[in-house]
Amino acid sequence: MTLKSRNAIVTGSTSGIGLAIARALAKEGANIMINGMGDAAAIEAERAAIEKEFGVTSIYSGADMTKPDEIHAMVKEAETKLGSVDILVNNAGCSMSRQSRNFRA
Repeated sequence: MTLKSRNAIVTGSTSGIGLAIARALAKEGANIMINGMGDAAAIEAERAAIEKEFGVTSIYSGADMTKPDEIHAMVKEAETKLGSVDILVNNAGCSMSRQSRNFRA
């Protein structure tokens, strides 16, 4: 399988399964937008490593998947910087704060 010239957004991909998915897509030639939270230096190191190891473009968005405006901006950024979005992997998990879980209407 080759994904050369394809562009992917993988949410929740700064570590774990999401990062493994992003790396697998990059290995097949897809340009990647990784997304998630974490240590900025570690995320940048991983983004740069994907580019170097697989010879693809790799960009990062810290968009919060609980905020529609940030999601929209993330997709627009991917379209602008990569040219299109051909693949979307919705891997992000959203956790609710204790306060939100205890809310009663």
